[in-house]
Amino acid sequence: MKRKLQVIISAVFLLFSPAFFAQDVSLLEQFNGRYDFIFIGNTLNTSENNLNEECTITNTSSATLNLNSDDEITKAYLYWAGSGTGDFEVKLNGNTINAQRRFALFQNNFDYFCAFTDITSQIQSTGNGNYTLSDLDLQSFINSTAYCNNRTNFGGWAIVIIYKNENLPLNQLNVYDGLQGVSADRQNLNLTLNSLNVIDNDGAKIGFVAWEGDKNLAVNETLKINGNTLSNALNPPNNAFNGTNTFTNSSTLYNMDLDVYDIENHIQIGNQSAQIQLTSGQDFVMISTIVTKLNSQLPDATVSIDQVDLQCKSRIINVDYTVYNSNSTSFLPSRVPISIYADGIFIRTIFTDRQLPIGGSYSNSISLTIPDSIPNDFTLKFVIDDSGNGTGIITETNENNNVFSQNVSFYIPPKFNDLEPVFACNQGLTKGTFDFSSYENVVKVDPTHEAYFFESYENAEANQYPILNSHDYTSNTTPKEIFIRIEDENCFSITSFLLETRNCKPLVHNAFSPNNDNLNEHFQIDGLRDIFMNFKLFIYNRWGTMIWKGSQNTENWIGETTEGMTINGNQAPDGTYFYVLELHDPDFPEPMTGWVYLTR
Repeated sequence: MKRKLQVIISAVFLLFSPAFFAQDVSLLEQFNGRYDFIFIGNTLNTSENNLNEECTITNTSSATLNLNSDDEITKAYLYWAGSGTGDFEVKLNGNTINAQRRFALFQNNFDYFCAFTDITSQIQSTGNGNYTLSDLDLQSFINSTAYCNNRTNFGGWAIVIIYKNENLPLNQLNVYDGLQGVSADRQNLNLTLNSLNVIDNDGAKIGFVAWEGDKNLAVNETLKINGNTLSNALNPPNNAFNGTNTFTNSSTLYNMDLDVYDIENHIQIGNQSAQIQLTSGQDFVMISTIVTKLNSQLPDATVSIDQVDLQCKSRIINVDYTVYNSNSTSFLPSRVPISIYADGIFIRTIFTDRQLPIGGSYSNSISLTIPDSIPNDFTLKFVIDDSGNGTGIITETNENNNVFSQNVSFYIPPKFNDLEPVFACNQGLTKGTFDFSSYENVVKVDPTHEAYFFESYENAEANQYPILNSHDYTSNTTPKEIFIRIEDENCFSITSFLLETRNCKPLVHNAFSPNNDNLNEHFQIDGLRDIFMNFKLFIYNRWGTMIWKGSQNTENWIGETTEGMTINGNQAPDGTYFYVLELHDPDFPEPMTGWVYLTR
């Protein structure tokens, strides 16, 4: 079952030069709901570095988190930064933290770094209180290089915290990170913040985590959004990054900034992105994290295909699906279209049948007939908020997660071998007894399949009343069609073969005793009557005189004389007699002849 995926989309940034290497600031994570954010952190500098002749820097500092009791911490990201190639193992309240991601920047032969680790579980567990970052060792590196002379010796840390509170308005929060900057050599930095969805700009804010800004350097230092200069009481229009913390109202956060600006007058409803421009004629400033907060009350429709039920030899499929409004900030209305495609071919459109609250979902089923033109193996695709032509009817927090695809393969009937008729001797009036048990294996192409015999197609289709005596099966009339069902784990095939009889050579019994003891009372020839319907039987005595003749329409010979001279009435005496049996059958053109002994 598909769960809602949070969108991660890379922002696009400009102005890259060989002298300036960095990781572009891009979208890390998006939050939709009753969320807000806060920064805490502190510098390791004991004073602003362009005034510090000693270049003293500590390896530990503290900050305090003080959220309301009903604020629920959702995410917490730790960033630490400084001069040099980096120290990527630090401690927070005594717990060792290793960098999960690293950012590097190289400018004018100087290295700078920033590190990132998701510390959500630690912040959720600790909650409000004092946080101390320690073991961030930058002093030895700074002492051994020219950072002090360049006045770019700095270090610091910040925690970006996203929290939820049911009393907050519905917001969209985007967290972007990387490491990019400006300086006298590179006086312009342009960033594009993508994945915004401005529905209401009331209360819109933007926050920056920035490093190495100096209060006393304010040469053409501006921060703009969509061409509008940002400023507030702590941050003058010409000195945006000046060692300040909006959340504590501090102006002594030496060489780092935790600043938040109101932008409701600088961003317009309908905007999908924002342009950030930072300029500096002298001060070296780096940005590692940006957080935007927009009032965004929108649904986010997604759909999943939960199960596809297939039927053997059928192009009708039953699909269980679920509609979600998970990563949303408003309800999802009813009658949102869901268009269904098979291998990109439009099948039909259905509609949501109810209004879904934030985080809500519901499941349903639908029966679909897949056209014969679609291959047996195809891709089934459900697209929510699609009217069947690729266009939707609602605006969502995320317009790029409306599709769910699943590969489907129809159940193909198993292959089988053709079967020849099975023959048995005619037992009369086309009756026969047959052994076709070997066909259970002969018919199968795959020996792992199963095969069963049935007397009718309907029984084979329904898989009921199978033939259990295939070794000794009697059919009273022939030809008779026998059906065989071949099964694999998903599907079945049905084929058939014929039971046919042929007239076999009769079996003549050479003695009989018509003495009224009810044993062997007549001249017996097996496989004759009701088989060779036009037979003629002639009985001759030893002198060659015919004494009896019979056919299908007469009784068997019981030792009486009905032709020629009679002796002792019409009873033939004991002795040997001769027969001529004319079968009048194309398979037996010559008469059968032989003898029979009569004794009373």
